[in-house]
Amino acid sequence: MKILQINAVYGRGSTGRMVKEMHEYFSSIGHSSYVFAGDVSEKASDVHRIGNTIDHKIHALLSRIFGLQGYFSTLPTLFLIRQISKIRPDVVHLHNLHNNYINFPLLLRYLYRKDIPTAITLHDCWFYTGHCSHYTLDACNKWTDKCHSCPALHKGSKSWFFDTSEKVFRDKKNLITKIPRLAVIGNSEWITNEARKSFLKNAKKVCRIYNWIDTNVFAPKSKKDSRQALGLNPDDFYVIGVAQGWNEDKGLSVFINLAELLPEVNFILVGEDLTKQQLPQNLKIIGRTQDVEELVTYYSAADVLVNASLQESFGLVSAEALSCGTPIITNTSTANPELAQEGCGWIAEKNDLKKIKEYINHIREKGSESFSKNCREKATCRFSKEKNLTEYLHAYFNIQ
Repeated sequence: MKILQINAVYGRGSTGRMVKEMHEYFSSIGHSSYVFAGDVSEKASDVHRIGNTIDHKIHALLSRIFGLQGYFSTLPTLFLIRQISKIRPDVVHLHNLHNNYINFPLLLRYLYRKDIPTAITLHDCWFYTGHCSHYTLDACNKWTDKCHSCPALHKGSKSWFFDTSEKVFRDKKNLITKIPRLAVIGNSEWITNEARKSFLKNAKKVCRIYNWIDTNVFAPKSKKDSRQALGLNPDDFYVIGVAQGWNEDKGLSVFINLAELLPEVNFILVGEDLTKQQLPQNLKIIGRTQDVEELVTYYSAADVLVNASLQESFGLVSAEALSCGTPIITNTSTANPELAQEGCGWIAEKNDLKKIKEYINHIREKGSESFSKNCREKATCRFSKEKNLTEYLHAYFNIQ
């Protein structure tokens, strides 16, 4: 089978690592695999960049001026279409298209006119909305009928002047629903059920396939050795949070309040500090890391991961922590509860601080290592790379 993936990035970030692992796995079992991405951080066979930095910057500027994310980069998209025509893939797999690198109407029009089997992975909600990638915090459900008067114009892919959400929604609906052989794949039950409320519900196949973890990489390390490597006190209790960047959307205020409630507990946040506000002494933001081994060391050094984000289509950091043997505490919003199973995770309604504090103290009392085996077993069972990638292959075959 010839499989061609398109994504904003390759080799970095959650979706970039996912696309890379899919490419490597499909190639290793005898399929012909190709990747086209807006940003390629690692050179690899049959992995190609779409456009260049100048084009991406022009696209970003025009997107903000006209409020049309994904309507520019015409020449790079025509080049991509020529490559698709040459390769003649059995399936084209679309990941994130909203990152200033591709003209999505041009691409989708080509896919439906050529009747190319197409798979979409919903890493977020962008494919079925008129603008936003997430809408939970805005309590918006216009996407179930028709987007308009968007409350999120100045979030994510910002629009400086115009509300084009109705036009973009209409274009997506008209173009995507014309693809005859379409598989819509949610990476959680939550987002899959959301898709079934949208115009994507009539796709040939709508299913849930969880993201996976490379459990050979995200594996428990010695807590003592991990703390020594990071220069942490071996006898203290550590709560970790992981995100690309820290702000209110990712629950920064939750960690600040917890640190004030639990001054004897240490809090470490991995990710960029987006607010630069004053933090309690027992809370540190250490910056982003692209080093997976370093990330595994932080997961292994921690006693518990708190995922306070209220908008998660899956919750990859929760799965990664579990795979490293670290229990999690999260909330009831979006896909978060699906990751917190009995014996390895706890759920606090709307990030209830009293409940989170109670759960942290429970783990302190029992000892985090008493949960490690259960966390690891459940993660390797639910988020097996080989099992979940095999499910992707089944989805591809089902739309041939």
